[in-house]
Amino acid sequence: MAACAALATPAQAIDGDTVVLQGLDKVTARVLTFEAPIDRAVRFGSLYIVIRTCNRTPPEEPPESAAYLDIYEVRSGEQPIDLFHGWMFASSPALNGLEHPVYDVWVLECKTTKKASGETEAPPGSRR
Repeated sequence: MAACAALATPAQAIDGDTVVLQGLDKVTARVLTFEAPIDRAVRFGSLYIVIRTCNRTPPEEPPESAAYLDIYEVRSGEQPIDLFHGWMFASSPALNGLEHPVYDVWVLECKTTKKASGETEAPPGSRR
């Protein structure tokens, strides 16, 4: 019976180092897809977005990516304004979204861009 319980436990989430975001400028109707590395501010219009952590489900689970974001608005000559601090989920962008009159931002994917230790780059022109 214990073996059945072990099979029923969910797989461990995979931590990522970069989040793929999509942003909408409601004034110009432009949609931009961009990447944001963990703990580095990226700018979208007057917004500064800092990803604190992200994770995704392993391949054997239903797909889901989640990220914890801090979003600030920075206008010239003014103090930054805190707009959002919390989790966003790729599968449910409206669940916990940014409320702003000009911009929408949502998570598309959490991914890992660094190679696993022990993995090496193939020299140019070689075959794998």
